[in-house]
Amino acid sequence: MKESQDWVQLFADERSRKWSEFKQAAEKENIELPSDGFEKQAKHVFLVSDFLTRSCTRHPELVADLIKSNNLAHPCTAIHIKERLASTLLNVADEADLMARLRRFRTREMVRIAWRDVCGWATPVEVMAEMSILADTILEQTQAILYKWLANQFGLPRNSSGFTQTLVVLGMGKLGAQELNFSSDVDLVFAYPSTGMTSENQTNDEFFTRLSRQLIKAMHTHTEDGFVFRVDMDLRPFGKSGPLVMHFDAMEDYFISQGREWERYAWIKARPVAGDKTAGDNWLTRLNPFVYRRYLDYGVYESLREMKSTIAADINRKGLKDNIKLGPGGIREIEFFGQVFQLLRGGVLPSLQKRPILSVLKGLVEEKIITASVVESLTKAYLFLRRVENHLQIQNDQQTHRLPDNELDWQRLSISVGTEDTSEFKKLLAYHRRTVQNHFEDLLEPDRKTGMGKEKKEATQPEEIYQLEHIWRQLSIDALKENIIDTVDSEVNRALSDFGYDDPDEASQLLKRFLALPATQTLSREGRKRLDRLIPPLLLAIGKVKQSGVVLNRLLDLLASIETRSVYLAMLLENTSGIDLLVHLSEASPMIVTLLAKHPVLLDELFDPRLLHKPPQRVEMEKDIGHRMEAIPPEDLEFQIETLCVFKQANILRIAAADVTGNLPLMNVSDRLSDIAEVVLNTVVNIAWDNLITRYGRPVCTPNDVLSERGFAVIAYGKLGGLELGYHSDLDLVFLHAGCSGKPTDGAQAIDSGQFFNRLGQRVIHLLSTRTGAGKLYE
Repeated sequence: MKESQDWVQLFADERSRKWSEFKQAAEKENIELPSDGFEKQAKHVFLVSDFLTRSCTRHPELVADLIKSNNLAHPCTAIHIKERLASTLLNVADEADLMARLRRFRTREMVRIAWRDVCGWATPVEVMAEMSILADTILEQTQAILYKWLANQFGLPRNSSGFTQTLVVLGMGKLGAQELNFSSDVDLVFAYPSTGMTSENQTNDEFFTRLSRQLIKAMHTHTEDGFVFRVDMDLRPFGKSGPLVMHFDAMEDYFISQGREWERYAWIKARPVAGDKTAGDNWLTRLNPFVYRRYLDYGVYESLREMKSTIAADINRKGLKDNIKLGPGGIREIEFFGQVFQLLRGGVLPSLQKRPILSVLKGLVEEKIITASVVESLTKAYLFLRRVENHLQIQNDQQTHRLPDNELDWQRLSISVGTEDTSEFKKLLAYHRRTVQNHFEDLLEPDRKTGMGKEKKEATQPEEIYQLEHIWRQLSIDALKENIIDTVDSEVNRALSDFGYDDPDEASQLLKRFLALPATQTLSREGRKRLDRLIPPLLLAIGKVKQSGVVLNRLLDLLASIETRSVYLAMLLENTSGIDLLVHLSEASPMIVTLLAKHPVLLDELFDPRLLHKPPQRVEMEKDIGHRMEAIPPEDLEFQIETLCVFKQANILRIAAADVTGNLPLMNVSDRLSDIAEVVLNTVVNIAWDNLITRYGRPVCTPNDVLSERGFAVIAYGKLGGLELGYHSDLDLVFLHAGCSGKPTDGAQAIDSGQFFNRLGQRVIHLLSTRTGAGKLYE
C-alpha cells in the first residue's frame, strides 16, 4: 500500500511539473490554451509519453494548431493528410528545406496520432491505418519532388520504346499490410519497369539508384528536427548485398532461379506505396505464381516448420521472453499463424490473398479452415498486443517492443493503455500471450483442417512401421539393380503374410514392378525421401483389408501417377489419418482411385470426412461455387474454368465416396450428380454471358419476351433431362434464345443480337469441353 501511495504521489508531481513546463512554453509564445478539461487531458498524455511532452513543449504552436483545426477530436482521412503535406511542401527550395519541412510535418502528425491513441479516441486499427497513410503520403510526395529534380538534371528516364519510366516503391511488412506501428521502420523495395536511358545518357539503373539513395536519405537521416522514418531495405532481392533498385525482368529472374520460402512469406504483404503504383500492381501480379501456388502446397510444410522452429529458438537464444513482438505469444506468432495458411492454400483460395492479418483470419473462418472461436481469441489478442506495442513506442518515439523491467514503468504502461490496476493489466497480457502461444504451438500439427491439432511430444513410431520400412528397403531400387531380389523374397513374403496379405508373393511382385518404373527410379531426392516415408504406413493400412492385393494394385497405380509431383506425396504424409480412408475407398471403388489418379488435386477432399459422408446439397454447392468465383478476377477465364473443374470433380468424389460407403441411397446418387451438372451449367452460362456483354454489350430480345432474364435458355435432354445422370454421362443440350436478328447489341463493339446468342452458345460449349490442368467439365 505504501509503495502504491509513493507511485501516486510521484506521478502527481510528474504531471504537475510537465504541465507547468508546457504551459510556460505556450505563454511565452502567447498561445491561449483551452480551459475545458484540457489540462487534465494534457497531464495524462504527458505522464505516459516523454515524446509528447518534449514535442509539445518545444512546439506549443503545434498543439494550438491541432486544437484549432479539431484534428485531435476526429480522425484524419487520407485526402486531408495528402492535402496538408502538399501545402507544407509547396515551393520547397532544396534538399535541406525538404528534409526540414518533412520532419516538422511528421512531428505534427505523430503528436496527433499519439495523443488520440493515449486518450482512447482511436482504436489500434485506426492508429495502424493512419500511420500507414502517413508513411504512404510522405513517400509518395517526397519521391515525386526528388524525381522532378533529378529529371531536370539528368533527363527523364525512358524505356526502349520511348515511354517515361517512374520509380516503383513497394512497401513490405507492416507498411505493405497497412499495419504500421507507432515508431516502426518502413521495409521498402525499389524497382522500375524496364531498362533504358535518360536524354542525358544516364542509364535508368543509374537514375533510379540515385533517386532511391536520395529518398532513403530524406527519410532516414537524423537532423536537429529528428527523422521521418527509419528505412530497412533487407527484403530486396539478394538482401543487403543486392542492388538498391532493379528492373522488373531482373527481379523476376531472381525469384524464378533463387526465390526462397521465406521470401514467399515476406512478399505476401508487398504493396505499391509510391511512384508508379499501376506498374507496381502489374509487377505483383507477375510475382503472384511465386507467392501463391495454384495447388495445395503441402511441399512447403517442412520449410514452414523450420521457420516456426527458428522463431521458437530465437526466443530462447536472443532473450526475447519480454518482447511483445518477437517473444512467446507475441505479435509475430499471430502473423505467422495466418500467413502459414496463405502459403499453403492461397493459390487455391484467392480469398486468402490479403495483406492485413485480421482480414486473413476472417478469411480463414469464411473458408472453414479454422474455427470462429480461434479467430476471435487471436483477433482480441492481436488488437490488445498492438495497442500495448504502440504505447511502449509512444513513451519515447523509439522502436522498442520490450516490456518494462521495473514496477514503476509497468504502472506507467498500464495507465497509458487505460488500466489503473497494474496486476489486472499483467494478468490480461499474460492471458492473451498464453492464448497466442498455445495456437502457435499447435500450428502445422496433424489436424490440418482446423490447424489446431495438439502437438505430439516425443511421439514414438509403431514397431510395425519399423518392420515395414525394413521390407521396403529390401525391395529398394538398389536391391533391384544388384539383382539380389531372389535372396530376399522369402523374408519379404513372410513379413507381408504376417501383416495380413493373403497373397504375399503377389504383393511383393507388385511392389517390385512399382520400384522398377522409370518414374520411381528417377524421383528427385526429396521425392524419394517422401515416398520412403509414405509406403510403410500405407502397406500397414492395406494389410488390414480383405482384398489387400487388389487395393495394393490400385493404390500403387495411383502413386505411379502422382509420385513425380511429390507435393502430393507430401500431402498424404501430412494427413496420415486419411490413409485409412483412402485405403477403404480404394477397396470399395476402383472409380474413386481412377478419379484421384486423373485429378490428384482432389486428394485434399479426402481429408474432410464430414463432406465425404454427407455430400453438400445443391444450395450449398451454389453458395460454394459463387464464393469461389467471386474471388477470381473476371478476366482470368482460364482459372475460372479450372476452378469449376476442381469443384465438379470434388463433388463427384464426395458423392462417390458417400455412395460406396452406404451413406447416400442409390436413388439419390443420380439426383446429386444432376445437381452438380446444373450448378456447373449455370455457372458456365454466367461466365460466358458476362464475358460477351463486356465485349459486345447487351443483346436485344423479342418484344414479347417478358418471362426470361436474358433471353437464353439451356434445355437438357437424355439422362440429365430425366435426372438420371451417371458418373461418366455426357450432356445432351439444346440452346434456345429470344434474340432479335437485325438489331445490334448496345456495346462499343456492337454485333447483331442473333449473332450474339450464337456466340453465347458456342462459348458455353467451348467452356464445357475445354481441357485445363484440372481436366474438363463435360462432353
